[in-house]
Amino acid sequence: MPITIMGDKEFENIPSINSKALRINLNENIYGTFSEIGAGQETVRNFFRAGGASGTIAKTMSAYDKDFSDAIYGVEDDKRYVTEARLKRMLSHEMKLIEERIDREKHPNKLFFSFANTVATIDFAKKYKGHGWVGIKYQVTPGEDYNEIILHVRFHENDARLQQNTLGILGVNLIYGAYYKYDSPKKLLRYLYDHIDKDQIEIDTINFSGPRFKEVDNRLMSLQLVKNGMTEAVMFAPDGNNVLPARVLYKKNVLALRGSFRPVTKVNMDIYKNSMELFLDEKRVKEDNTICIFEITLSNLRSEGEIDEKDFMDRAKLLCSLGHTVMISNFQEYYKVVEYFSRYTKQRMGLAMGVNNLIDIFDEKYYRHLSGGILEAFGKLFFKDLKVYLYPWKDGKTNQITDSDSLKVHPRMKELYKFFKYNGKVVDIKDYDPSIMDIYSREALQMIANDEEGWEEMLPENTASLVREQHLFGYQQKKETEKIE
Repeated sequence: MPITIMGDKEFENIPSINSKALRINLNENIYGTFSEIGAGQETVRNFFRAGGASGTIAKTMSAYDKDFSDAIYGVEDDKRYVTEARLKRMLSHEMKLIEERIDREKHPNKLFFSFANTVATIDFAKKYKGHGWVGIKYQVTPGEDYNEIILHVRFHENDARLQQNTLGILGVNLIYGAYYKYDSPKKLLRYLYDHIDKDQIEIDTINFSGPRFKEVDNRLMSLQLVKNGMTEAVMFAPDGNNVLPARVLYKKNVLALRGSFRPVTKVNMDIYKNSMELFLDEKRVKEDNTICIFEITLSNLRSEGEIDEKDFMDRAKLLCSLGHTVMISNFQEYYKVVEYFSRYTKQRMGLAMGVNNLIDIFDEKYYRHLSGGILEAFGKLFFKDLKVYLYPWKDGKTNQITDSDSLKVHPRMKELYKFFKYNGKVVDIKDYDPSIMDIYSREALQMIANDEEGWEEMLPENTASLVREQHLFGYQQKKETEKIE
């Protein structure tokens, strides 16, 4: 593939889908199966059309009927078919068959693979655009343990045939990248969109595993999805692993807490504790069907220039260590966060924030791109009885406390603010801890980096030890550098 290097940029003549499929077919050692459910056999079709497929394709199938599918792969506990568990079962089953049916002694150089997808495309009413799981289990050298790349997609096109075609292209890109770009996972990720527009399909979860990816941090791969515009948001479970947003949010009441969390402080935890108590007092909100999401926006990550990936990891580690679910998003405006949650749940929502955040919400400059301006944004923000739980602000010089009664918005916004305030949309957090209101993340961050005393008391319990042990946020980095020198 011809490449021209110009400065720090790499310009490539992207090979066609036919060329990619043909290169795979002409590799005498790559050999495996295709199993595609829900959208036809769109990926393998490209390999048949490219020519030379007889040396690559051991078997292709589509167990489209549910009874046949269950007979082959078994019945899932949740009785669902478009799930990650189903995809993994398909990959493992087909790989086992290859190993049983192909003699290793006769074919010592074969690189086995199993490609699979299980999807649901757009419905006839065009209300549900569909989604699916796509993956590959494969070897790069004969006899090695298998590697896996598994991703979840959401379709955005309004025609089933277009979705099928896009899925087929994505499948070829995945197989090609798995074999020829595995040593550079970030590039592999970008190449998944070769000949695909980002408006056609969204990848909102991806996980790499196996010997070739033992150094890959899947959370950083998720960050790449957001950075590259492949999805609007990704999530991490308290165990620190990637998690599908739909799985976390489905039919849940959602309380969102936005911040830089650089690092998370006792103030952040006080906001969380008090806002959650208020949220659980709302009608139809029960603890067992409620989740709090700690959201970090990409704009916050870029506050000091290009995204520092280690800095991002430090924030996520601390929040996950406290048992929280973390979301990183491309959303600047709060109403977009609410719209995103509304994809997955129709239950109640709440936003916990400080005074400065609420003032920003009433700033017209954020809504000039909307034809209806701030009124359109507020219609989207408060359309489902959403409430804002407001944490007060303390002036460090005068010790004056600002809450919903005393905060000042732009004069043009006064009446609009009063409307939402006196209709119960803004609820003051009153049981706050006044002893911690002088804690600021930026000061804690500076103290950590400079190895100053006292920052430990600014962070939640048990997080300071994690900062020290893993050298998060530059802790002792300067000292360690001096020792080496």
